[in-house]
Amino acid sequence: MAEKMGVFEIPKECKAGVVVDEGPDFRVEVRMVPVPEIKPNEVLIKLNATGICHSDLHFMQNDWALPKMSALGTQCAGHEGAGIIVKVGSEVKNLKVGMRAGYKPIWDTCGACSLCRGAYECHCPKAVLTGLMVDGSYKQYVTSPERYTTLIPDGVSDYIAGPVMCSASTIYTSIKDSKVEPGDWAVFPGGGGGVGMQGIQLAKAMGLRPIAIDTGAEKEKLCKDLGAEHFIDFKQVKSVADEVVRLCDGIGAHAVFVTAVQSYPDSLSYLGGRIGGKVMCIGLPPAGTLHLDVDPNQLCFKKQGVQGTLVSNMSDVDKTLDFAARGLLKPIYTVYGVSRFNEAVQKLRRGEVAGRAVVDFNLE
Repeated sequence: MAEKMGVFEIPKECKAGVVVDEGPDFRVEVRMVPVPEIKPNEVLIKLNATGICHSDLHFMQNDWALPKMSALGTQCAGHEGAGIIVKVGSEVKNLKVGMRAGYKPIWDTCGACSLCRGAYECHCPKAVLTGLMVDGSYKQYVTSPERYTTLIPDGVSDYIAGPVMCSASTIYTSIKDSKVEPGDWAVFPGGGGGVGMQGIQLAKAMGLRPIAIDTGAEKEKLCKDLGAEHFIDFKQVKSVADEVVRLCDGIGAHAVFVTAVQSYPDSLSYLGGRIGGKVMCIGLPPAGTLHLDVDPNQLCFKKQGVQGTLVSNMSDVDKTLDFAARGLLKPIYTVYGVSRFNEAVQKLRRGEVAGRAVVDFNLE
């Protein structure tokens, strides 16, 4: 695409990973689709890269008891995009052509309710979910409201910035909301996955003592290289909970950040006897499949708690991008060309991706 004096030549059609056969047998098919038209208050972003997130799989499988993508007129999943603004609407005041921009899990909110005014806009009842209610970052050109567009700072590559829009910023928000303090033990079931690896790095940067739970020598080395003080291989120990308690001063974790959904049933046991310990729920399983058996006596006597994290508000996304700009989030990803879109998605579905899978729209 040519650029002359800040003006981009915008094609009529663009590449897109379109979901086919929504449901358990879905696949992603690369097609040419129309480039969307922007409204006066919107910008057009040409995405260079998109991360592949587990939430995308749930939208395409339709296993979250939500409306189907197709019922909402949506063809493309995805919400971890990074690219450049190539066109602005007539009412856009602050954003300019040529600025780097991200594409987040929330496309827009009402901006007026008490949740939006209180920094909880991700829970706005009128929030528009990217990749479900509007086409997501699996499409090369996307529109974004000026008021809800995130700018990407210099020094942060698109391969890192894309996943920051969802996974890295979400785990940052979860760590912040858990109220842990420097020196506290932060345990990451699923620490060898894309979200967990970013969580380990952020926890380390925030002065915490990370412990990763996963399996395999490769993931152990990676987690420790990223800052985990300990690695618990769940296939090699008799009791993960006992090992967590032993490592955490013989008491238990200060906080457990669950990204591996299969860990939910056991997650409260990782707190042991830690007064004020908290389980932070991040991974989203298929509707109705996994639960925590909560003993109110344990919560009361130990002042323990369970709290959920959805995605991040705009401020937390900016703060996470700042961690990346300072070199505190290392790039842990595998890059795929557009022609391998479905391969990348299906590999993630089978649990075969170390770190994050990223699709580059500029590569075949």
